[in-house]
Amino acid sequence: MNAIVIHVKRILIILAACLAAAVATSVHLAAQDNPALWYETEAINPGLEAPPNVVDRSSPRVALRSFLELAEKGDLEAAAHVLNLSNLPKDEQKTRGSTLAAKLESTIDRKLSINWSSIPPEPDARTSDSANGHDVSQPRRDYLLGELEVDGQIYAIRLGRYAAESSADEAANTVWLFSPDTVDSVDLLYDAFGPRAFEAYIPEAMKAELGWLRLWEWIALPLVVAILTLVGLLTSRLIGLGRHLSDERVLRRAFERAALPLSLVVASVAAQWLLGFVVSFSEAATAVITPTLVMLVVVGFSLAALRVIDALLDHVTRRYLGDNYDSPNSSEREFYTSIYALRRIILVVTVGFSIIFVLMQFNIFADMGLTLLASAGVLTVILAIAGQTTLGNIVASLQIAIAKPVRIGDSIHYEGAWCIVEAIFFTFIRLRTWDERRIIVPVKYFVSYPFKNWSVVDERVLCTIRLVLDPMAEVAALRDKFNAIAKADPEVVEHDKLAAYVTDQSSNGLTIEFYAMAPDPSTAWSIEMRLREELVSFVRREHPEWWWRERFLEYSR
Repeated sequence: MNAIVIHVKRILIILAACLAAAVATSVHLAAQDNPALWYETEAINPGLEAPPNVVDRSSPRVALRSFLELAEKGDLEAAAHVLNLSNLPKDEQKTRGSTLAAKLESTIDRKLSINWSSIPPEPDARTSDSANGHDVSQPRRDYLLGELEVDGQIYAIRLGRYAAESSADEAANTVWLFSPDTVDSVDLLYDAFGPRAFEAYIPEAMKAELGWLRLWEWIALPLVVAILTLVGLLTSRLIGLGRHLSDERVLRRAFERAALPLSLVVASVAAQWLLGFVVSFSEAATAVITPTLVMLVVVGFSLAALRVIDALLDHVTRRYLGDNYDSPNSSEREFYTSIYALRRIILVVTVGFSIIFVLMQFNIFADMGLTLLASAGVLTVILAIAGQTTLGNIVASLQIAIAKPVRIGDSIHYEGAWCIVEAIFFTFIRLRTWDERRIIVPVKYFVSYPFKNWSVVDERVLCTIRLVLDPMAEVAALRDKFNAIAKADPEVVEHDKLAAYVTDQSSNGLTIEFYAMAPDPSTAWSIEMRLREELVSFVRREHPEWWWRERFLEYSR
């Protein structure tokens, strides 16, 4: 009994599978026969003769490949059968079809990058989209190969599925052709992107393909680069000569610093003119040349603007502070730090606008579309992990520029060393020690740990000289001598702050500390050394018995 039940179940499963396959097939066939999946026309290119067997127009991929292969071989009459010439009069279709096919092939070769794997190979141009883990077939009747812009207008190169009118009981014979709108714009696109005057003098043998480029392109590209390099050097020299036009220092520096970036701009503009009027490269070369030229123009303008602004800010700084930034006063240090902060802000804004401009030029935002939005969270996490150190340093640098806990020129005590803040950059701070060494500290690390800023409020520093002498030393005599030599020192300020105190006492001796005010930390050390030397000389010369000595007690039994 169990064997019979199992056998019946197997038969039912097989029947269900057959029924599902039949339903799927019928749905697919119904989709194939659905008139909404093609454009109906009275006749397909009635002005042309019957298409030869070499023309295959069964799907978008096959039709495009057939068109390009036939056009490259020179069989333009056959290639014209892949164009929908319905907008042309019947008697003009044969005469103009070949010409339009040649122009369209040239435009596609020079301007479109074809990704063959993305072009549908099915007659109904089905594409597979993931939905709930299953592939959903989406048949359609047109396919966009690409869009080209001419004078601010967008022109589409599109394939469409067409069928001649037929009776209700007769199966439609559908073919894929370039749409009438695409055919109408061929002449305009060819004038904009087709061959230039120089190419008419190129021998046919040099037009053969070698790798990604044609033979003449391999020769022309190095020549173009050499010519543009020469143009850039001449431009740089001419702009550099502009410094002799004015006696103003700021203008001379602006001309000198803007010469190189503006030469990049001129060379890029010259290259675009050369490509627009003299020669036109194929798509493989244009895909590299065009973005490179755009980026060179953007980089050139950005660098020129940054260097001119930097020269102006440097002129203002030197005019306000002079050429020596070693020991400016508090307001000057704050001004100098603000100039550094302004430079960083201008740099960030300029770089940001340059990147956005380049992305907009190539429609990268539009191409990314929802994919960018969907992956924004993942990209944010990746960038945050990969660049957390750099981004953290930049944020910390901006924090210092705004809050100014430390300024350029400030004297600080950092990790046991006395230093002067020499420069504050995006990612690090450069400190100069008293012995002319340089300490490079990441900004994020610098602001994360305490440090002593001796210049944040008042530049004055109280020097401390400590001597250990014999308990029999006379403090009053030492105080009088210290006051005398401190008042005689030209760098000691605020003589009313001079003082001497016994700060410690033990069986071994007295600890006496002398205090004198220095105008700033940079001179405090030298004052302290001089005063200590004078005091030591006084004790050695006048009262050598005041030196501390070790005492031994003798016990008698």
